[in-house]
Amino acid sequence: MKLFGHRLTIPAAIGLAIVAINVIAALGAPILAPFPEAEVVGDAWAEADATYWLGLDNLGRDIFSRLLYGARMSIGLSLLITMLSFALGIVMGFTAAIAKGWVDTLLSRGVDLMLAMPTLIFAFVVLSVLGTDIPVLIVTLAILDSVKVFRLARSLAVGISALEYVEVAKLRGERLPWIITREILPNAMAPLIAEFGLRFTFAFLFVAALSFLGLGIQPPAADWGSMVRDYREVIALDVPAPFYPAGAIALMTIGVNFVVDWMLSIHASSHGRRA
Repeated sequence: MKLFGHRLTIPAAIGLAIVAINVIAALGAPILAPFPEAEVVGDAWAEADATYWLGLDNLGRDIFSRLLYGARMSIGLSLLITMLSFALGIVMGFTAAIAKGWVDTLLSRGVDLMLAMPTLIFAFVVLSVLGTDIPVLIVTLAILDSVKVFRLARSLAVGISALEYVEVAKLRGERLPWIITREILPNAMAPLIAEFGLRFTFAFLFVAALSFLGLGIQPPAADWGSMVRDYREVIALDVPAPFYPAGAIALMTIGVNFVVDWMLSIHASSHGRRA
């Protein structure tokens, strides 16, 4: 089986299936979920039956419905964070590589300073001071993640900008935005797309970790990290509830990594053939 002209491996097919199922669950949550995410529909920790497929949680809410709504929140939020971090990182990285001089030095030293600080602790400080509203969470995590995108984007742009067609564009007097969008970005897309998958996984796990620690998505909104936190107390009581959101987090992470590994192998083989 092929996808986009490349042979699809078994792990990649499994990964794509996992990602597709999760995306469908996220997009179709309002239709697929039998109950609203915050509605109390029965007794706490009621067992699974024909009505409540996975049982009820600590407040009597339907776990299956919350898993579906949690997919929308966890995946959607992580996607927004990753998209914003890439927009910031790529623009800064390409600008530093092309402009060089003091612009490159200023941006690179600023990124080094950000990387010197532990990401989790820095996020704790910012979110504790500014609050845990979703816009604050998105911007904070996007900025923290953009410094890693910056290093890759700058490295790619340094190599590409030394090629003849970029030098010709500079001699023609093309402006910086034109060179970035027309010359550098198209030739750096393959590794950037693979990196996008990796950064999405990081954002996905980071959001889940923050929610588990109480600094991410706040109740009554459902997301998988906060669901694990809410259900952790019954792990020793033979109640399977904590394993549903934890398993969803693990499966999504594995699925994305399978796809990213496949994309990296495609890029490596294509680069080898060109060499």
